[in-house]
Amino acid sequence: MTSSGSENSWYQDAAAAQIQSEQRQRAELLNGRAAMLGFVVGLITEAITGQGIVSQITLGVFGAG
Repeated sequence: MTSSGSENSWYQDAAAAQIQSEQRQRAELLNGRAAMLGFVVGLITEAITGQGIVSQITLGVFGAG
């Protein structure tokens, strides 16, 4: 019994969909970890400087004073 072309195509499409799903999951995990790291760095900087995160961001835009 041989596989038809459409059956092989179905398996290839299913495998490609699974790979894309796994890649999306890994990307979301990495994005979440990066966001958590950025938040912690912001909190640590706030604790050291005494300035809130918003004022840290706007300080570079508007300048001091």
